[in-house]
Amino acid sequence: MTQLDTERPQSEPAPRRRPLDRFFRITDRGSTFGREVRGGLTTFVAMCYIVLLNPLILGASADITGVRLTTEQVTTATALAAGITTLLMGFVGNAPLALAAGLGVNGIVAFQMAPTMTWAQAFGLVVLEGACIVLMAVSGIRERIINAIPMPLKTAITVGIGLYIALVGLVSAGFVTRTPDVAHSTVPVRMGLDGHLAGWPIAIFCLGLLLMIVLITRGVPGAVLISILVATVLAVVVNSVFHVGGWGLVEPKVPDHVVASPDFSLLGQVDLFGGFASAGPVTAGVFLFTLVLSGFFDAMGTITSVADEAGLTKDGKVEGMGRILLVDGAGALAGGLSGSAPNTVFLESAAGVGEGARTGLASVVTGALFTVTLFLTPIAAVVPAQAAAPALVVIGGMMMAQCRRIPWQDMEFAIPVFLTAALIPFTYSITNGIGAGLIAYVVIKLGKGKVREIGWLLGALAAVFAVYFGIEGVMSWF
Repeated sequence: MTQLDTERPQSEPAPRRRPLDRFFRITDRGSTFGREVRGGLTTFVAMCYIVLLNPLILGASADITGVRLTTEQVTTATALAAGITTLLMGFVGNAPLALAAGLGVNGIVAFQMAPTMTWAQAFGLVVLEGACIVLMAVSGIRERIINAIPMPLKTAITVGIGLYIALVGLVSAGFVTRTPDVAHSTVPVRMGLDGHLAGWPIAIFCLGLLLMIVLITRGVPGAVLISILVATVLAVVVNSVFHVGGWGLVEPKVPDHVVASPDFSLLGQVDLFGGFASAGPVTAGVFLFTLVLSGFFDAMGTITSVADEAGLTKDGKVEGMGRILLVDGAGALAGGLSGSAPNTVFLESAAGVGEGARTGLASVVTGALFTVTLFLTPIAAVVPAQAAAPALVVIGGMMMAQCRRIPWQDMEFAIPVFLTAALIPFTYSITNGIGAGLIAYVVIKLGKGKVREIGWLLGALAAVFAVYFGIEGVMSWF
C-alpha cells in the first residue's frame, strides 16, 4: 500500500437503519418515527366519527323485509373493516392513507339499495363492486385511466378536494349551515344557524381553528393534534359546566364506561347475486354501476391529491399506485363482507399528512387505533366535530396552493379545471367534479378539431360519465 493510499480518508460506513425504517422507508421519505405516529393518530382523531356516523346512516333505513341493522352491529362492522383495510394500506401500499366506510356510498346502500332487496343482498353487491375494482387494479386498467387524465385536471382534483374538505369541516362544525327555505332564499347556505355565529360549540371551533393556525405558522411539531386535543378538553369542560347543546353527532363528555363488547353478527352475511332477483337485473345493474364509478373516481381523486401533498408523486404519477389501488379495491370487498359499506380512502388522511405523515407506518397506527376501537367505542365518542373540523379547514386551505400549477391562460384547460374544482364542493361529490371536467375537456378538444389529442381512453371515460349523469333520466323512461 502506498503512502497516498494510507493517507486517503476511508469512507465511513453508512449508519445502520432499523428494520422499521427500512421497511417503511421513513428516512428515504424525509420523515421520522415520531411524525408518522403523530400523523396516524391525527388521521384517526379526524375520522373516528365514522364509527358513530355510519351506524346512524345504515340504521336509518329498513331493507325490503323490514329488517333494520342495530347500532352495535354496524359499529363493529365499521371499526373492523376500517382497521383491517387501513392496516393493509400501511403494510402493502406503504402510504399515509386511511380507509373507512365511504360517506355518500353508504347512503346509496341504505336509502336506494336496501329498500329493494335484503341487507345480505345489498352487501353482496358491495362485494361485487370490490371485486370489479380489484380486477381493474390487478389488470392495470385503473392505473392507466389515472395516468391518462391530463395533469392540469389532476391538479384541479386536488384543488377541488381542498375546497371540499374545508367545506365539510365548516359544515360539520356548524360554522356554515343550510338555509331552511332554500326555495324562497337567494342564499342556499349561511353562516351559523341564523346568519350569525353564536354558542359555545362554534366558539370552541373558532378557538381550535385559530390555535391550529398559530401553531402551524410557528412550525410547532404536532400542531394539528395539539389543537384537536386542546379543543376537545375545552369542549368537555364547557359542556360539563354549562350543559350546552348544539354539538351535533358527538357530545363531548366523559363516558360512563370505557369498554364495549363488539357484535360480529353481520360478518360474512352476504348474498352475491340475490339482489338481481329482488330488485331486477336492470335496477341492480344500475346500483352496481353507480357503486363502481363512485368508488373508482372518489378514491382516485383522494389518493392523487393526498399523495401529492405528501410528496409521493413524480411526473404526475403516485409512487406505488398499483398497490394502493389494489388495497382500495380490497376495501370495498371488506366493507361488504363485514356488513358496513364500501371502504375507501378518506379525505381526512390529509390531516395526518399535514402533521408530517409520509409512509405506511402512519396508516398502521391509524388502523391499529380503529381495531382497538372495536372494544373502546365510548372513547371515540368524546371528540366533537367542532374539535376535529379545524384540521379539515386548515389542510383544505393548504391544498389550494396547487392552483399555481394550473395553466389558467390555456382555455382548453381553464374551463374544465374550473368545473372540476367548483363542482366537487358544490355537489359534495368528487365523482361529479371529475366527470364534468373530463366531459368539458373532451368536448373542447372535439370542438377544436383535435380528436387525436383526446385518446380513446379519455373519450370512453367521457362517454361513461355522460351515461352516469343521464342514467336517472333514461331510467325514468322505463
